[in-house]
Amino acid sequence: MPKMKSTMERREFLAGMALLMAVAPMAAHAKPAPSPYQPLLREVAQLVIPRSATPGAGEVGVGAFVLLALDHGLEGTRGFDHAAWLKTALGTGFLTQPLARRRSALAALDARAFAGDAAAKPWLAIKRLILLGYYTSETGGSKELQYVHVPGRYDPDLPLKPTDRAFSSDWTAVDFG
Repeated sequence: MPKMKSTMERREFLAGMALLMAVAPMAAHAKPAPSPYQPLLREVAQLVIPRSATPGAGEVGVGAFVLLALDHGLEGTRGFDHAAWLKTALGTGFLTQPLARRRSALAALDARAFAGDAAAKPWLAIKRLILLGYYTSETGGSKELQYVHVPGRYDPDLPLKPTDRAFSSDWTAVDFG
């Protein structure tokens, strides 16, 4: 930790920390305004990964994840309103249609996108985000996929030679000193 040069800097630091401690709880409880596209993306995520033995993607909150990811430009989505595009591509009455029609509309969009239709290309990024959101969620990562908290076996008495290298995932051997 760097040393403070003068008493004044320490006071400024302490004042800043006090302000941060006062504001942080309010910021932690602040909720952003819900997106008008949240129901659409929840339903589309649920159609992509429906409920089976585990909850579907819409049920585990992947729609909200996709909106957040789109806001942050993941998967190269910066600069284009993918959620608005999806609403236009599926039609304004998509959510009120029967399940079979919603499935067929989404399947048609999916087929167009994977056939190389440039007009349907934004769907590829949305679908990747749905898959990413689901399989990195607790349900997708620990119930749909196999999960082992510590993979491999525990071998506490492993002979090491001076020429052995540390594992990149083992930070206990790194001295930041």
